[in-house]
Amino acid sequence: MFFIASKIIFFCIQPSSLAFLALAGGVLFLQFKRPKPGAFLLSLGFGIIVLFGILPGGNILILPLEQRFQPRVMDVPQEKISGIILLGGFEDGALTDSRGGLALNEAAERLIETVRLAHALPDAKVIFTGGSGSLFGGEGIGSVIAKYIIDTGIEPSRIVVENNSRNTYENAMFTKALVNPQPSDKWLLVTSAFHMPRSVGVFRKAGFDVVPYPVDFRTRGRSDAVRPFDSISAGLTLTDLAAKEWIGLLAYWASGRSASLFPGP
Repeated sequence: MFFIASKIIFFCIQPSSLAFLALAGGVLFLQFKRPKPGAFLLSLGFGIIVLFGILPGGNILILPLEQRFQPRVMDVPQEKISGIILLGGFEDGALTDSRGGLALNEAAERLIETVRLAHALPDAKVIFTGGSGSLFGGEGIGSVIAKYIIDTGIEPSRIVVENNSRNTYENAMFTKALVNPQPSDKWLLVTSAFHMPRSVGVFRKAGFDVVPYPVDFRTRGRSDAVRPFDSISAGLTLTDLAAKEWIGLLAYWASGRSASLFPGP
């Protein structure tokens, strides 16, 4: 129920949807000779587009998430690592099923860095966790991802696949059931930088001693707080991404799924 509700609610309240609804509502009010609310909603819709689609509002929202842990991709840790946990979200399951191979999206750096880490840390397990996060169902492609990792030269015995989780909370719970983390274990957690605070909070709550390894940065640093976007779609896409994480942090903390409201180092 939490999964379905979260998908529907966020679809309605994400900034790009709010802009569309405000513009559509404004036009309707004008059609029915209600100029004041119509003008207000049109101003609101255009304001969201200007602030987040052109001006750097989206960068300002996502920067605190990306800067929360390491501000750049780290070197390979020197401490003993029990396993590398790779969070899904970088794969396109529907396209992979339709076209073959392994179709990736803009978060592909999660997989690229995990493979590099797996070669540099030969004693560590490699855990992939992720199923289909679509509201309309679908199957995870964990076996395809495992085959790709094996093809890069990683021993099959090192790989653990969790293929049923639909969100970050289920990533942590289902992975815990598979690997049974112990207090002495350290787990390298690989996900996008903007997603790391929520991921760390959930995995810590589940009993993992995680070493955050953020990748897939969407900003170049604090200077992006004053850099406008090249296109409206790029700005709104990044804004929706940041809004989802902030709302997710609040929802996970309020529901007891995360160790803290804004997990940090």
